[in-house]
This record gives sequence, structure tokens and C-alpha cells, in this order.
Amino acid sequence: MNEHADGGRPNRSAKPADEGFQGRRTTTLSDVARLAGVSIATASKALNGRAQVRAETRAKVMAAAEQLSFSPNGLARSLLTGRSGTVGLVTHDLEGRFSIPTLMGAEDAFGSGKVSVLLCDARGDAIREQHHIQALLGRRVDGLIIVGARPDPRPSLGNLPVPVVYAYAPSENPQDCSLVSDNVGGGRLAVEHLVACGRSRIAIISGDSSYGAANDRVAGALDALDEAGLLLVGGQALFGAWTEEWGRGATRGLLAKHPDIDAILCGSDQIARGCLDALREAGRDVPGDVAVMGHDNWEILASNARPPLTSIDMNLEELGRRAAARLFEAIEGHPAHGVETIPCRLALRSSTAS
Repeated sequence: MNEHADGGRPNRSAKPADEGFQGRRTTTLSDVARLAGVSIATASKALNGRAQVRAETRAKVMAAAEQLSFSPNGLARSLLTGRSGTVGLVTHDLEGRFSIPTLMGAEDAFGSGKVSVLLCDARGDAIREQHHIQALLGRRVDGLIIVGARPDPRPSLGNLPVPVVYAYAPSENPQDCSLVSDNVGGGRLAVEHLVACGRSRIAIISGDSSYGAANDRVAGALDALDEAGLLLVGGQALFGAWTEEWGRGATRGLLAKHPDIDAILCGSDQIARGCLDALREAGRDVPGDVAVMGHDNWEILASNARPPLTSIDMNLEELGRRAAARLFEAIEGHPAHGVETIPCRLALRSSTAS
């Protein structure tokens, strides 16, 4: 037992030796409000981004919080606002080709609002999806983004207690909020580029015709050909699989029937890689004799192709950012409805222009 100079009673005015660390009082919201010269309620609204606070008042509160190194307690803030500061992202894309760029875009947007993202992989299984959704709801997420494995309409999740935004694969319910890439516009953009490169004998090798995206890309390409006064080589697009093997076989067939072909538009980068292999085997120069384009802009495939592959980028990071923005708006009580289309962009490499 420690003895004290005043007869054994502890000296209450004594301060611990490490006052600089343990003895420092935690800064509170009322400290911030006092320094800013506002009420605690106003300080809370300013720090939580509420619209009722004037810009100059918000700036004053933010400056006070920064000066005091104030960091709001997450649990307390969630009790005040009724929000957890987390959202759930459920993906069905097993390879991550489409979900990872979408997630990156969403995290960029959520990060600026200090929102955490909980990622779950449903692996294309509706039962697993429901399990993940219930688990996320149990964690009191403020909203959900659902990323599909293929860009075709999917069943709606119905009425959930939090807002839901569908990305890449739209909901079948027009009242839901969905964001998709513009596949029709992507096909159109590809043909416009090939025509601008001086190509006029253009063929199309696409993937699985059961995919709506495959048909949409062809439809956009045909529209652009028609506007340019050109006919599709062979009279119709060739549909098959999303594989390099299909791209090689289809290209060999095209060269046998139409040796004067000068451009091939492929429905994916994998198909385009097979197309490049077949052209090289046949001694055809790319892009000198035949220009080749892909779709998806899968970086590891497109950049390492021989030659590097011009492709249509689906702008998935922007899709993810836009999905996060729509979810923010819905959480704030302003939900969007229907399908919003994100324009594609051209990723230019040397397979179409020397």
C-alpha cells in the first residue's frame, strides 16, 4: 500500500506522470460546439452533413473539429443518425472481371463519404445471395449494391428495409434502380472507329447468343454500319462461345469465305485474342491487312495481345461510382427508379491503327 504525505490519504490534485497520454480528456461534441459558438445539435448536424446547416456555420464547425482533433464515436453517431455507416455489396461475378472494377468505383465514392463497404460473393447462387443479404441486414447496413454475373435482367429482391441498387445486371422491376453499361452504344462506337480507320469490309464474331449483351452489341454495330452505307461481311454476325478457341475457328472460316475482309469486330477480348492467333497463322498483318477490335477492355488480355488490342471499355468504375451515388441519394430519401445507362469508351491500342 502506498503511503501519502497527508497521513495516508491520496492527494487528489496529483496528476499521473504520463498525463500527456492517459490523462488527456477525450474531446467531445460539446467541446466542438463551444469552440464554434453553436449549439450541440447544430454541431452534430454540421458534422453529419445535414442540409439544414448554413455553409458558413458548417465551415466553422468543421474548423473547430479539426482544431480539437475531434473524431466522432461511430456507435454514438449511428444511434444519433439511425445509420451504421456501412453498405453491403453482393456480387455474382466469380472471376471478379466485372465486380472488381465496379467495387473500386463504388469504394472511391463511398470513401469520400467515410462509408465502409462489406463485400460478399454469392457465386451465382440465389440461396447464397439471400443468406448474405440477411447477414448484411443483421449488421444494419444502410443499403445494398447487387452486382450481377452477366448483363441480363435478374429477379428483383422485392421490398427490403434498406435501399437497393442493381449494377451491371438490371432488375426486372422497373421501379428498382439499376445501372448498366451501354452495350448498344459500345457496338456502335466500335464500328464508328473501324470506319474512321478506313475499313469497309467488316465482319462480326460474337459470343453466346443467349446473352442480351451479345445481341445488343451486334445491334449497335449494325446500326452504325447502316449509317455508314456498309454491309456486314457474310450478311450476319457469327455467334458462338466467349472463348479464344471460338475466335480462332470463326476467323479461319471467315478468311476462307471472305479473303478480302479488312476488319473483324469481336464480342469480347477473349474472342479477339483467338482471332489474332488465326490471322497470324494465316500470315495476315494486323492492322495492316485486317484490323481487330475486342470488347470489355480486360487489361491483362488486351495489353498483352500481339499486337495490343483495341477494345471497348464498359466504364465499370464509373458505373460503380454512379451506383454508389444513387445509393447515397436513396439513403437520404431520394431514390431513383428505372435503368440508367453508362456510356462505354474506346480503349485505343495498335490492333486497329499503326
